[in-house]
Amino acid sequence: MTAAQPDVTVVIGAYEAMPYLVECLASVEAQTLDAARLEVIAVDDGSQDGTGEYLEEFAARAPMAVTVVRQENSGGPSGPRNVGLSKATGRYVFFLDADDRLGVEALERMVAMADRNGTDVVLGRVEGINRKPPKSMWGETLDRTDVYSSNIKFTLSAQKLFRREFLERHGMRFDESLWTGEDALFTMEAYLRADGVSVVADYTCYYLVGRTDGKQVTKSGSYTLRFDSARALMGLLERLVPPGAKRDVLMVRPFLVTVLPQFGPVFLRNDEEIRRTKMELAKPLMDTYWNEGVAQRLRVHERLRLELVARQRPELLVDVLEFIKAKSEPVPVLKKRDTQLFLAYPHYRSRTAGLPDRIYLAEPREAREFPGWRKDPTETFLRGFTRKVRRRIRRLRRPMRPGGRAAA
Repeated sequence: MTAAQPDVTVVIGAYEAMPYLVECLASVEAQTLDAARLEVIAVDDGSQDGTGEYLEEFAARAPMAVTVVRQENSGGPSGPRNVGLSKATGRYVFFLDADDRLGVEALERMVAMADRNGTDVVLGRVEGINRKPPKSMWGETLDRTDVYSSNIKFTLSAQKLFRREFLERHGMRFDESLWTGEDALFTMEAYLRADGVSVVADYTCYYLVGRTDGKQVTKSGSYTLRFDSARALMGLLERLVPPGAKRDVLMVRPFLVTVLPQFGPVFLRNDEEIRRTKMELAKPLMDTYWNEGVAQRLRVHERLRLELVARQRPELLVDVLEFIKAKSEPVPVLKKRDTQLFLAYPHYRSRTAGLPDRIYLAEPREAREFPGWRKDPTETFLRGFTRKVRRRIRRLRRPMRPGGRAAA
């Protein structure tokens, strides 16, 4: 690091961002990180509401270095982010949406976390304002983790701290051909390539603001764009992760977050043409990426719906969705001395439907919610034995201290 190099470049892509932009920039100006260690690259993406003019006013008075780029509308967030990234000079880069805001200590805490642990990506706790934020990954602060052993795969937005040298080394940029889900593609690739990821869970670093004017980018776009996003993310996972359990763990994310919502309550409201088109768009994804390793990681109603999509059975899917819409509860069916629990959603054991029982079999994490189910003692023994073997192997791999004892 040279004296002239800032610690963080904050990249702000802004389109029709007023009046939210005012508080966004105020949160940047309020950072406890010294202004001399911070630069802002703000890209006005063809706004007509005074966004560009306000950015220039901010640049004229802000205590940190601010560069404003004004360009014709690119049609999505990828272009402005790529422009900002190409002009960034900081050791780290943070992508801030123009309608959101930072916690006062956010950048200082995240930079300290990355410096202390040598990690390439840092996630800061997110809270929502009129929006529902991701929650499952904020259970504890983690100095160093990865995408397999934590829930970070369920937050793939771009609002994170990235080591810029790491991004440049891998030539990473946002895919400008995608109109939605471009940040998921970028962030998942970063997770997979990173030398460690840190999580700041004990301080709110980012406030996700829900707009009331209907211009929220993440809420716009047709269902076809969602399938484009799923296809791109699944393709990335196929390229970067070999077949097996690790890939299956990550494939849960696009199936659960991107594909499954297209076959939820909205499917009942869709006309026949849209239903047919959704089934057609989903088919190649199901044929290529849906497997038992992914299926067994889902709850029964999730697995059942996706299995019906894979089998191209929309008429059965409608029955399941009507059952769920009515808030009906499936009858639990215990078998194998109460160690197996099946949830009798529509078409369970139906000869005409021809669906295998395994689709309705609840995994232990779901089965334990029902009285009467108990763990299979054989399975419990095998899992315990496997854990002991793994611990033994880890101990044997530890470097030896003088005197022949393994290091602690």
